[in-house]
Amino acid sequence: MSLTYREVMAVPRLPGLLLSACVARLAGRMFGLAIVLYVLAHFHSAVLAGWVAFASIAPGFAISPIAGALLDRTGEAVAITIDLAASAMLLSLLVVFSRMGVMGAPLLLTLTVAYSLTSPLSAAGIRALIPRLVPANALDQANALDTGSYALINVLGPFLVGPLFALTGADPTMVVIAALYGAGALSLLAVGSLTWPAVSAPSGTLLREAAAGLGYLVRHRTLRGLAVAYSLYQASWGVLVVAVPVYVVRHPVGGASTDAVTGLLWASAGLAGVVGALVTGRVRTLGRERLVIGASALATGVVIFPVSAAFGVAGLAAGLAVVGLLEGPLDVGVLTLRQRRADPGWLGRILAVSFSLNMAGLPIGSAIGGLLVSWSLSAAFVVAAATSLLSALATYALIPRKEAKRDLSYEPADPPNAKATSSR
Repeated sequence: MSLTYREVMAVPRLPGLLLSACVARLAGRMFGLAIVLYVLAHFHSAVLAGWVAFASIAPGFAISPIAGALLDRTGEAVAITIDLAASAMLLSLLVVFSRMGVMGAPLLLTLTVAYSLTSPLSAAGIRALIPRLVPANALDQANALDTGSYALINVLGPFLVGPLFALTGADPTMVVIAALYGAGALSLLAVGSLTWPAVSAPSGTLLREAAAGLGYLVRHRTLRGLAVAYSLYQASWGVLVVAVPVYVVRHPVGGASTDAVTGLLWASAGLAGVVGALVTGRVRTLGRERLVIGASALATGVVIFPVSAAFGVAGLAAGLAVVGLLEGPLDVGVLTLRQRRADPGWLGRILAVSFSLNMAGLPIGSAIGGLLVSWSLSAAFVVAAATSLLSALATYALIPRKEAKRDLSYEPADPPNAKATSSR
């Protein structure tokens, strides 16, 4: 029997984890836009802004296997706290150097790369802790709360940064973001992070554990299938990131600002994602995740084209809202299936590597979208739809319908010394 959201929020330490996650994600979402505005304000260079934005993301993706091994070695709660504290410290240093007048491009890039390197610890650690805290009949709801809050923050972060930056300036905005990271770390410590469920530290060197985690994912049928299917789904979003604003520019709405219309469209998609996630949490998907993921991806493809592309801005608005609504069940299904079928002792490494592989589709889709819109806007929407349909096909073709024993196609050569302690 599934639990209500109120009952799920009564699970010890879960509210503290979700609060910390919300604050940390809000800080990260604000930083993604603020660092670009910071570079433009201080250096007046769009080229440097692009490189700094790249440096704030790519290094973390590259070292995600090592970050995952560190998660399993230190425990997720400790690793998350380290990341949030390090982010607060690095942004504080950025402000200090800026006020001293010694901030140059090399120093800014160094601080940004260091910020990126610890990011996978909290990105994967938060979602690795959830299945350790909640019983099996609450996993859908916990993941729905996590996914819904993430979607809401994707709307709220950019909404807050613009006015804050305009009213206070670059350095005060960075101080606020650093304070949010510090608050996230403190909220996690306040609920007793040292007593959180954890696995025994794996043996072997950090690099060996990282390689083992990557090999585990590649050879695990469900995780391998999810990586392919979800990266294709993210490629659809990547194309839309470019195609939607171009569509608005080419189809103006009266005298409305194209920036305002574009922001409103994405805000509606984000809010719909919150609704979709929370509704999914009430409709038990445990054991039916594969069906939910595939059906959501299939429906997303149909909505993107022809609905979003063929009925003007009104059709685009309706289509994006439905796409956002469908993102909720798809994300909840992915999270629950990954958590349920993976060995708990490998969860930190699995989620860190999965995060990077899954999100790789987003920049690839954006690159493809940028090329397509200059040729044909309709073709961009067709490709976005096609990648979602391919995601649905990959879900049904590559992810096993039923899990075998631990759903493994092989036994790791150097497994963890001990299984996780789980409330399930």
